[in-house]
Amino acid sequence: MASLSPPRRWLFGPGPTQIEQRVYDAMAKPVVGYLDPFFFEVNEDVRAGLREVFGTRNAFTLAISGTGSAGMETAVSNFLDPGAKLLVFSAGYFADRIAEMGRRHGAQVVVRRKPWGEIFTEAEAREAVQAERPHVAAFVHAETSTGALQDPLAITRPAHGVGALVIADCVTSLGATPVDVDASGIDIAYSCSQKGLSCPPGLSPFTVSAAALEALNQRKLDNPVWYLDLKLLADYYDGGKYHHTAPISSFYALREGLAAILEEGTQKRFDRHTRAHAAFVKRIEAMGLHMHVAAGQRIPNLNTVRVPEGVDDALVRKALLHEHGIEVGAGFGPLAGKIFRIGLMGPLANEDGLDVFFSAFERSMARAGAAV
Repeated sequence: MASLSPPRRWLFGPGPTQIEQRVYDAMAKPVVGYLDPFFFEVNEDVRAGLREVFGTRNAFTLAISGTGSAGMETAVSNFLDPGAKLLVFSAGYFADRIAEMGRRHGAQVVVRRKPWGEIFTEAEAREAVQAERPHVAAFVHAETSTGALQDPLAITRPAHGVGALVIADCVTSLGATPVDVDASGIDIAYSCSQKGLSCPPGLSPFTVSAAALEALNQRKLDNPVWYLDLKLLADYYDGGKYHHTAPISSFYALREGLAAILEEGTQKRFDRHTRAHAAFVKRIEAMGLHMHVAAGQRIPNLNTVRVPEGVDDALVRKALLHEHGIEVGAGFGPLAGKIFRIGLMGPLANEDGLDVFFSAFERSMARAGAAV
């Protein structure tokens, strides 16, 4: 085989996102063993950095060896016994995935639904939790399938009122949008490395509140998924007891990505993504296009734009990729063919990134017949 030579892309999709050179450089550093003291030093740096971006003081904060879906199954498999009631607030694809995982783990799953792109009010959540009285409630903070940002407190306050733990999917928000785990009352949160953290895919940041940790320690049943058993992972990362071969180079990358975030400052980074989002919306509206999600309910780093009537979104995406090297995401489920999913994350969340994108997007839309 010839030496590998991937194409250079501008990653304006929902993830993976653009990666800074310093993160690539970190992955080229010498690999050490999974029980090497240097690896545990790196891991402690990762855990400290994750606490900063999660907005938490939770001692039980770590990176799961696996993608964001592994984080999701870690949450479900560790905190739901067979027969326990799981209430899922669903207004998009990934909340439905939580529900499906709960079903497969034997939970009694109840789903409250809203149209894709909407969010739940606190009154709606309160009515649901008081009617169902679940053991665990779950929601998606930033629903990547729709572009909608859910207020965590609208879910956590009512859920805690009936004694439920709360799982939050923060896959699209972490690192680009405040999560504020402690202030938001989130008990279990998971994310991924390839979106707001601007790192390669492969790790799932995870954090557990004191209340959830107490419930975990009191659980009598073993987690049926051995690989994702948090008790065993704690023995590894806190006690140095072998569990699995951690992906060392991925930890290097995440450490470097977190270092870049902390050097910029988490609030400054969040503000930068907010400014980029505002500028993006202004330029979209100047083209005569419309956002899918209502103002005030949008994810700053993942923008969903409605496809104009009569325009084939696949032609636009094809032109962007093959003529400009730009990747954007398509809609799926009930939004298939109806929206573009456009990420502004990390190194691309600035005026230069916006200029690169809109120069190509305007031409690609015009070629597809859009009146812009």
